Amino acid sequence: MASTLQHRDSRRQFADLFDWAEGLPSLFTMPATMRGVRIEEFADEDKYVVRAELPGLDPDKDIKVEIANGMLTISATRQQEEHDGGHSEFHYGALTRRVLLPDGADEQNVVAKYTAGILEVTVPIAAKAAEARTVTIEHTD
Repeated sequence: MASTLQHRDSRRQFADLFDWAEGLPSLFTMPATMRGVRIEEFADEDKYVVRAELPGLDPDKDIKVEIANGMLTISATRQQEEHDGGHSEFHYGALTRRVLLPDGADEQNVVAKYTAGILEVTVPIAAKAAEARTVTIEHTD
């Protein structure tokens, strides 16, 4: 589990870079398809929780949650509404975020809830990962 957490920390640094780039003037920002979904993630005793900011979306039409091979994928699409003139700083297009799940994640019993613009995905942890241990090397001559 330690390597999973280290890997997750290194990925978080890249997410921070994307967040920083998103704050630059519009000339330098990424297209909507490259922006990620803002998340927070934490482990509890027997579950792993991922919360994603997805305000103003319809969870039945605009949001998709998939899990396969230890990876949680949250995809969302924000459709641009047509208005006459004006200015918009809303981000439109496809948004995707992938999260590496911890060892022991029970992919068959995942629950997703959408409340007040926040998607919360709860993944039960079926078993704790085995702790690393030192193995004695036998000499055979």
